[in-house]
Amino acid sequence: MKSKWIEYNGKKIFYQDFSNLFYNEQAVMEELKEVQAIVLSQPENSTLVMSNFTNTEITMNLMPVLNESSSATKSHVRKTAVLGVSGIKRALGDLLSRITGQPLMYFDDELKAKEWLTKE
Repeated sequence: MKSKWIEYNGKKIFYQDFSNLFYNEQAVMEELKEVQAIVLSQPENSTLVMSNFTNTEITMNLMPVLNESSSATKSHVRKTAVLGVSGIKRALGDLLSRITGQPLMYFDDELKAKEWLTKE
């Protein structure tokens, strides 16, 4: 598993690392399964999440899987920052957010994402 807990400004952030998986749907699904289990083990409305999709394509096959995972975990997530999503990936992310009701904030810069996540 590439994903891990990191700390910033004294707060724990779950860094979901889907970066550099390109078109490897299976690798995305395997990582997603593992991160979902970790998020679900956390108290409700407690988890700060940073998801990095840099150099990873979100295919139409992945959308239902991401939708299902987001719906399952949203009650455990307090805030989600997303990196590496622009263009058509951004449109798919916005669609996912509308379907699941889990708001996503997009960033091009990891430091800005961490600042936003840890700000009350």
